[in-house]
Amino acid sequence: MDGKYLDIATSHVTARVLQTCVKWCSESERDAIFDVLQPHLLTLSCKKYAVFLVKKLIELASKKQFASFISSLHGRVANLLHHTIGAAVVDYAFQRGTQRQKRQLLVELYSPELQLFKDLTVQSSSCLIDTISKLGLQISSVLLHMTIVIDKILEKGTVEYLIVHTAILEYFTIADKTSASDAICQLIPLLTQGALIIDGDEPTNAPELPKKAKAKKKRSKEPLIVRIMQTREGLKLGISCVKYGSAKDRKKIIKSLKGHIMKLALSDFGCLFLICIISIVDDTKLVNKIVIQELVKHLKQLIFDKNGRRPLLQLLHPFCSRYLSPNDLACLNYNVPSLSSTEVETSESAIGVITENKLDDVTAQDPNGLEGKQIVFESKKDPLQRRHELLIKSELAEALVQSCIENVGELLRTNFGKEVLYEMAVGGKDNVLDGLTDRIHMLHDAIASDAAQPKTEDTEHAFENFFSSRVIRRMVIDCPAFAVTLWRKALQGKCKIWAEGHSSKVVASFLESPSTEVKDLAKPELQPLVDAGILKVPDPKVVQK
Repeated sequence: MDGKYLDIATSHVTARVLQTCVKWCSESERDAIFDVLQPHLLTLSCKKYAVFLVKKLIELASKKQFASFISSLHGRVANLLHHTIGAAVVDYAFQRGTQRQKRQLLVELYSPELQLFKDLTVQSSSCLIDTISKLGLQISSVLLHMTIVIDKILEKGTVEYLIVHTAILEYFTIADKTSASDAICQLIPLLTQGALIIDGDEPTNAPELPKKAKAKKKRSKEPLIVRIMQTREGLKLGISCVKYGSAKDRKKIIKSLKGHIMKLALSDFGCLFLICIISIVDDTKLVNKIVIQELVKHLKQLIFDKNGRRPLLQLLHPFCSRYLSPNDLACLNYNVPSLSSTEVETSESAIGVITENKLDDVTAQDPNGLEGKQIVFESKKDPLQRRHELLIKSELAEALVQSCIENVGELLRTNFGKEVLYEMAVGGKDNVLDGLTDRIHMLHDAIASDAAQPKTEDTEHAFENFFSSRVIRRMVIDCPAFAVTLWRKALQGKCKIWAEGHSSKVVASFLESPSTEVKDLAKPELQPLVDAGILKVPDPKVVQK
């Protein structure tokens, strides 16, 4: 192969062979191949099969080699992003680059000056606004240039890449209302169709090269909006489409998700996208048909999964900081400034709106600081009515109660499952499960029955398990009906046995309850234990903290 690397790389028959050699050869041999191909890497990046060789060279490149490749991209980033195949290479380099190298690639999309003068791209700005300020650029000029660049990207349909998502999100920070709306209108049809298979990183099974025209038309069944939910930037882009799209656009987005709901529900960012949909879309019949019914089929898997439980918890207790991190809440509250300012200022329901920049500070100061605040979305239906329709009318709540009853012991003793069990047992926020009182009482009985079981060596008792003892304590304090059931079924006459260890938290919670009925029920048996120093009741101020 020595001396023929370029010929081999440009042939669709042998490019994959050289790619395999690069993967398994020694470092010195790999360096020799890189040195020969370096002047031609950008040309090879636009070839259907050679692109995989380029990506492999980038993956295995030394820091010096990678820096030289980033340098070679100067002035060509925008043009490559307009190319169906070349865009994949730029994005691959973007994802592997340092923060400084990422900015170096991004800033070229801001203005023609930054494409021409390389020294201007090497600066330490963290965002578009910062770059404009430091370099003294005109916002109108930057907006015009970025509009042209992004329009071409949208025309080509190369929108599944992280660098494109980042560029569009930065574009939204300076875009006027018309420009932002146009970009979103162009995005939605692209995100609801499948991705080009040509951009995959796996070789085709067909031995012959298909015709170029056919290859471009061939798409995967999975819509782009599902694929882009692998990053926070992709999530924000999806949220902006749902949030500012028309009712017709939302319908199109939801229909494209059919068959992919579980993949979204179990992923870090996909579950947040589902939360966005069930919190915004007013067409609950469509959401029920596409989203809720798919969740009902896999309830047992969802209630035990870290991400899968979140859409369910959102319906039971919306935007709870116990289940969503500050970053998650900031993403859900993402807004395009030019499209949101008027809505937020004039909306009567915009009480306690939290901006994305301030959201983390609010939550950091008070973990429950978001409990009384409403994150405002572009929807007309009352949030409680929407939750009621998605939970009660869809029979999701009925199935959820049944699943909790059947798996009560396991749910109590698992970190993620106990949260779903707790919200169901207390009836959800704002008594959203009010129509299922009898079924909720059956759940209370099931929990109390598990707690009433005698100690065994095989299974850790509900009062002694780390997770279950704490969640039962919370239920006792927050739900008097459950507290009464638990007392009569599992604790009455047995409190002295459970007055030490983890179980003491459960016993003491009856005296911490805000309900007079619960306190009066337990006090005759518990007060002597407190007086004797056997049972310790936490200081209310300490508990509150």
